[in-house]
Amino acid sequence: MEILIWLGAALTVVGLLGLVWCIILAMRARKSGLPDDQIKLALQRVVAWNLGALAISAIGLMAVVTGVILG
Repeated sequence: MEILIWLGAALTVVGLLGLVWCIILAMRARKSGLPDDQIKLALQRVVAWNLGALAISAIGLMAVVTGVILG
């Protein structure tokens, strides 16, 4: 079950990096000086990526917990 723990940890790190990337994208969109409707559209795309990164991170944490319980 050690492999499950390491794979879960790797997934969690990928998810966290995705969340940091979403923060950077959102900050760039807000500072871009675009009209409000274009900023809103850009932030809606960031929200979709944010949810995906959060899901990957959660799956990784579930894998870690499962590996610890079974191991």
